[in-house]
Amino acid sequence: MPVSERYLKMSLPSARIPRQQGMVLANQSTVKEFVLLGFPHLHHLGFLLFLVHLMIYLLTLAGNVVVIVITWADHRLHTPMYFFLRSFSFLEICFTSVIVPKMLANFISEDKTISFAGCIAQAFFYLSLGVSEFLLLAAMSVDRYVAICYPLRYMAIMNGRVCTFMVLTSWFGGFFFIIGLIMLISRLSFCGPNVLNHFFCDLGPLVSLSCSNTHLVESMDFLVAAVVLLGSLAITVLSYSYIVATVIRIPSAKERRKAFSTCSSHIIVLSIFYGSCIFMYVRPKQRDGLDITKGVAIVNTVITPMLNPFIYSLRNKQVIQVLKDTLCWKK
Repeated sequence: MPVSERYLKMSLPSARIPRQQGMVLANQSTVKEFVLLGFPHLHHLGFLLFLVHLMIYLLTLAGNVVVIVITWADHRLHTPMYFFLRSFSFLEICFTSVIVPKMLANFISEDKTISFAGCIAQAFFYLSLGVSEFLLLAAMSVDRYVAICYPLRYMAIMNGRVCTFMVLTSWFGGFFFIIGLIMLISRLSFCGPNVLNHFFCDLGPLVSLSCSNTHLVESMDFLVAAVVLLGSLAITVLSYSYIVATVIRIPSAKERRKAFSTCSSHIIVLSIFYGSCIFMYVRPKQRDGLDITKGVAIVNTVITPMLNPFIYSLRNKQVIQVLKDTLCWKK
């Protein structure tokens, strides 16, 4: 019998415990670990999935490290835009490393368990780093707004102190937005079953296993997701509205194309991020449609971090030129 089916059968007796009775029994049968169900229908392809996702993970690390190194080492890329890009690449490495290593281990291991503390920690880092990414994307939109709408004052406005403040605010903002929600989740009772229908400890499937009243947690989760996603999206839309209004007044078609080209990579990344995360989190009931959510989560946690450095580099002539110069110098 496949390990995923065995875990499901082991959890069935506990699944019959009513929520009210489960709350009474919480002290006697508290769950100490969870089983990450992952993709049970693809269990027979475990080794192939391991190789594919390992290759994607290594490409993600390599691509983002290259972006960090070249934007730090070459003086031509010492501008606010590349400072934000370097910070974003570092965030991407941290973000994907919270999820992928455990997922890789589960593809080839019979033991798919994760401790309660480990699950809460993974959920915290995943969510806090994810929030930081959205806050940083909003900051990058503001940077593009200042660069295009106030080009003569750009370096004065977006000086080193301002850029550092915006990046640190993104990092600490992720922590402060999520810490209260995670503390509430850590105090929920989990009486069984302990099979988590996901490949990592996301909030929806985790909360669905609780035998406590989860109304407050679900409401706070929805509120945080709405504030972060829609709030940062509003800043981005407002910034690009001013950008479009400014660009269309430029008389030269060549200059208009040049102005839009500096924003195109950012817009592509924004579309992928906001599209997937609004689908996953801006819903009142997180436990609905978990199978669909897993597919979207793969895009958000595995595919997008791999694509981002290639989107930013292959569509950026200045980065390509620096890479060419570096390769030619080594030869």
